[in-house]
Amino acid sequence: MKTATYCRKLITLLLTVLMTLLLVACSTPAATDNGTASAAEEGTAKKNNKSNDNADTDDDNGTGNRSAGNSGESSSDAADAVKLDADELFTDRDLTQTPDLTDASEITVSDGKVIDITEEGTYHITGTAANCTIRVDAGVKDKVALVFDGVTVSNEDFPAVYVVSADKCFLTFLGTNSLSVTGEFRADGDTNTDAVIFSKDDLVLNGTGSVTVNSAKGNGVSCKDDLKITGGTYTVTTALDSFEANDSIAVKDGTFTITSSKDAFHSEDEDDYTAGYVYIGGGTFTITATSDGIRGTTFVRIDGGTIKITGREAIEATYVVINDGNLDLYGSDDGINASLKSEAYTTPTIVFNGGYTKVAVGSGDTDAIDSNGDIYVNGGTINVTSGISSFDYEYKAEFNGGTIIINGEQVDSIPESMFGPSGFGGRGGQFPGNGERPDGTNRPDGSGFPGGRKNRSGDDESPSEGSGV
Repeated sequence: MKTATYCRKLITLLLTVLMTLLLVACSTPAATDNGTASAAEEGTAKKNNKSNDNADTDDDNGTGNRSAGNSGESSSDAADAVKLDADELFTDRDLTQTPDLTDASEITVSDGKVIDITEEGTYHITGTAANCTIRVDAGVKDKVALVFDGVTVSNEDFPAVYVVSADKCFLTFLGTNSLSVTGEFRADGDTNTDAVIFSKDDLVLNGTGSVTVNSAKGNGVSCKDDLKITGGTYTVTTALDSFEANDSIAVKDGTFTITSSKDAFHSEDEDDYTAGYVYIGGGTFTITATSDGIRGTTFVRIDGGTIKITGREAIEATYVVINDGNLDLYGSDDGINASLKSEAYTTPTIVFNGGYTKVAVGSGDTDAIDSNGDIYVNGGTINVTSGISSFDYEYKAEFNGGTIIINGEQVDSIPESMFGPSGFGGRGGQFPGNGERPDGTNRPDGSGFPGGRKNRSGDDESPSEGSGV
């Protein structure tokens, strides 16, 4: 009996020591280069994440860490994420609002015609027509510029502009223009041509004029590659997405009045969930959307602009970064939502670095700022009006700088999440792409823009190519 009792005590002691060692191991993450423990270093990167060659080791520029929550990224790592160089997004030609028409070919739209453009060049388009399509089917290295100057096209079931092939197509608007499709879209073979302006390749919208786009049954502008908008005035009313792109949507400037029965801006590639982001560097936006105002699969980054959104959710992505701008957001559900939509990251995150963000939400089970991962407030002013939940987060919330106002009262900390873990997101705190801190400047995968593609010639397009772009 004594031997049996001794063995039982020895086994109990060994189990106690083992459990203690396991608890210590689980609660002690590896140290980062600057001596701060970070879950981002624990090997939770997804398969597409690149090496941390450009890691930023600068300290936070906040006023101290005031945190709530118990998991996710460390506070010292909460300063640099979604790094992309905005100056490299737009070429000189992208930004040129007044085209050179000296050598332009003249085109007049006419009823019931398909106008084929098969060569690189600038095309000056005028006139009024019904059931007319401008079809671009140029070489894979050709850049085609379509200059709309007082054009009105109204179609029943097919795009007014259809870009089948080109390296890049520019749509420049001068004067007052109107493009519309009034019925259900018909397909072009296997291609679901479901927008008033439909492009399979890179598309740039700019100009000093305006365009009204009406799509009674489909999308307004659809681009199956990268969509850039650098100028112009847009009044868009659509049954589905107003501006939609697979790889990315990047807006430098413009004036937008959008009424969408789905999303106003939507970037998603159904075949590649590491692609699909929305960048806004400026412009004036008045958006009314039945679903989301701005939605990106990977991230939404806002560097400027005056943005007013009314929707079910005003802004939604896996990673949301607000660096600057004046935002007035209303969501009948959530104002800003970060949830796991992309394979590029493992932890949904919302980061505020600057600007003024006003957020209000509807009554009921709604959240003004809702992350299925982490929230970081490093700067700017956040003014929240919410009956139940101002901030809701799965893992961690940090208040490192800036101003937070909740229901008219300035606070010095982010409130505890009311409802606790939501069951979404991914524990482990992996930062976007290369594990850098979320300050809204780093490219998510450490090597390029998410989902961005090279030109078919294999060369990256340089922002300094000017008129040769």
